[in-house]
Amino acid sequence: MLGASFDSTKQSLKGLLDEVDAGKMQLPDFQRGWVWDDARIRSLLASISVSFPIGAIMTLETGGEAAFLPRPIEGVGPEAIQPEALETLLLDGQQRMTSLYQALITKEPVRTQDTRGKIILRHYYIDMAKALSDDTDRDDWIVSVPEDRKQRSLRDVILDLSTAEHEYAEGFFPLDQIFEAASWRRQFGDYWNHTAEKSGFYDDFEERIIERFKEYQLPVIELDKDTSKEAVCLVFEKVNTGGVTLTVFELVTASFAANDFRLRDDWAARSERLRSSQAVLAGVESDQFLQVVTLLATLGHQRSFLSQHPDHDRPPAVGCRRRDILRLSLDDYQRWADAAEDGLVRAGKFLGLQHVFRRADIPYQTQLVPLAAILAALGDTADAGAAHEKIVRWFWCGVLGEMYGGSVETVFARDVVEVVDWIEGSGDIPSTVRDASFQANRLLTLRTRNSAAYKGIHALLMRTGSLDFRTAKPLLFTVFDEEAIDIHHIFPKKWCDSQRQPIPATKYNSIINKTAISSSTNRIIGGRAPSAYLPALEAKFEIGRTQLDDTLKSHAVEPDLLRADAFWDFYAARAESLLRLIEGAMGKEIARDSSAFVVDAPVEEYDDGPPEYGAEAAS
Repeated sequence: MLGASFDSTKQSLKGLLDEVDAGKMQLPDFQRGWVWDDARIRSLLASISVSFPIGAIMTLETGGEAAFLPRPIEGVGPEAIQPEALETLLLDGQQRMTSLYQALITKEPVRTQDTRGKIILRHYYIDMAKALSDDTDRDDWIVSVPEDRKQRSLRDVILDLSTAEHEYAEGFFPLDQIFEAASWRRQFGDYWNHTAEKSGFYDDFEERIIERFKEYQLPVIELDKDTSKEAVCLVFEKVNTGGVTLTVFELVTASFAANDFRLRDDWAARSERLRSSQAVLAGVESDQFLQVVTLLATLGHQRSFLSQHPDHDRPPAVGCRRRDILRLSLDDYQRWADAAEDGLVRAGKFLGLQHVFRRADIPYQTQLVPLAAILAALGDTADAGAAHEKIVRWFWCGVLGEMYGGSVETVFARDVVEVVDWIEGSGDIPSTVRDASFQANRLLTLRTRNSAAYKGIHALLMRTGSLDFRTAKPLLFTVFDEEAIDIHHIFPKKWCDSQRQPIPATKYNSIINKTAISSSTNRIIGGRAPSAYLPALEAKFEIGRTQLDDTLKSHAVEPDLLRADAFWDFYAARAESLLRLIEGAMGKEIARDSSAFVVDAPVEEYDDGPPEYGAEAAS
């Protein structure tokens, strides 16, 4: 259950900065680095100089469930921090507190950025005369100067504050002296021989500016240590002003680090093993891996619970939503991480058997998560003939039924439980298999790789024996890679556009008129009619007509119709072949509409987005 107990109060700026300096207040390690630029720092200091509010900060009392690895605020010397000093973690206010600590407490130049994002080093001053004038804007009071404390215009030094004497002479007060101004005042007075005019000037400045910094208070929202980890993460993301949402991996990394476990290093090693094992796994992301681990952990908890309470009607849920992952314990991670990695390796091999060879060709990246969890949970059982065929059917129903678009974490959990139970004989047919459907007219609107079904149909064609046009070899991974296989038009775009009655782009760009062709073959095809390019392929590759016809048939293309340039007859015949292919993969019939694949058939528009690869438009 989400829980957050908090109190609100006010604390002095000086007191808060002292806590930062002593290491009593630190950052949770999931906080990203400090990024404020020079202009924002000057504006922040100007606001405090006139007692304007700069917003509340939020802290978390340490010692509770939400244990995160702490790190000092940037600028604090870590060697001075004692582990037992830590009392609170700063959840919101990092940019402000870091800026103020570096500008007001440390004597080192502040490492910040200019308007172009270039790293610069700056010291901050108040122009005393301007601060006391009623005719100047507060943002003009604060001045930043380079590390050598000399401000330049081209080659000329226009403001030199490189010595204390220059500071006194110019009337620029160093903000890193704001909380220990007595010494600076004495020396300022000595420099001006304690004249009444300068003494009065400084008195006025001290009352109107220095005292405002000393008396300035910030609202502080304090979360107590009983606040849950999930609540802390949620609160942090709601109030954080950095504008970049933290990944769940970053949050879990920080949580595990409190127990001295380096999740980032562990994942880096696993990611490298996955990448080197199979090309299709090269892009598996850290959050996906945590989803697989969490599915296995929660499935394990559910099964353990049911073994002890078989009649219980509300066992622990299986899930991998953000909150489920944040609840993952280090013990659970260490128990299930190897199984999750093994599941992903098995998933990569499974995809290879389905002729999905590259990450970009995975129909649904999201479906990789439940696939890996299912294969990990079943282990070697998944390789048995009947079990494998069931997993294959579930996979293609998910792809061709387009069941994995949008937010799908609940589908992940449902499918893992239902598919595993189905294969083990304790459950009915899974919802994804039962509910998946494919409408025949959908073929007309599958035009780019942005559609999962589009990628899936091409993988199915290769799985059923599509041959390379040049070598007549099956399109296995080696041929697919060596021959630079990609998806191209069968009737070229240029030819379709040039007909006396041009063929609509909505028709010739659909998957019905596309197949897997090598780059060398596609160059020969060019923009010519099939009746012209087929003989050219035979001559170029020194292959006979019969061999080329067999290759065409392996792509579900009727050779005679292609050689006759009979686009519409070809179109209807190939649509029917693709529908039979889909029926075989899904294990269910598709209703036909015979008028859908003729020239006058209307085409319902789907937003599949722009082509994922430029090669499609080349043919």
